[in-house]
Amino acid sequence: MQPRYTGAIAEPRAGGAYTLATGDKLRIIVFGQDTLSNIYQVDASGRIAMPLVGTVQVGGLSTAEAGVAIESKLKAGYIREPKVTVEVDTYRPFFILGEVTTSGQFAFVNGMTVQTAVAIAGGFTPRAQRAAAEVTRRTPRGIQTAEVPITYPVRPGDTIVIKERWF
Repeated sequence: MQPRYTGAIAEPRAGGAYTLATGDKLRIIVFGQDTLSNIYQVDASGRIAMPLVGTVQVGGLSTAEAGVAIESKLKAGYIREPKVTVEVDTYRPFFILGEVTTSGQFAFVNGMTVQTAVAIAGGFTPRAQRAAAEVTRRTPRGIQTAEVPITYPVRPGDTIVIKERWF
């Protein structure tokens, strides 16, 4: 019996641009300001805390938008013409549950699919459904869950459930 796919989950932004969220670690470079250039973690409220400017809301922004937000805070009385670069140093982890050898939280790898996530988790158990999985993702529309093929792309923060097959 072929699995029934309930469709894909909507991408969080047009063009698939990566949006920052809790758990991401950002490498922020403020040119000419070595004391401000560092790695910062996005906290539970979607903010980072930087010297001089305090907290900056970056959750839901792209890295380019986060750079602009930091530049505007630095311009407000600290640095005349700041130049800021933001890149993701470490993506937030993904989670995998169900019929895999080792369930849990794992580091995200670029270009990951459900199949590679299963491989990272030690492979399928003998009773695993191998053609499809359930993926849950946080989007601007809220939390969405869909049954997807094993080749479906995984994003940081996704939760994957490998279900048991019925003979």
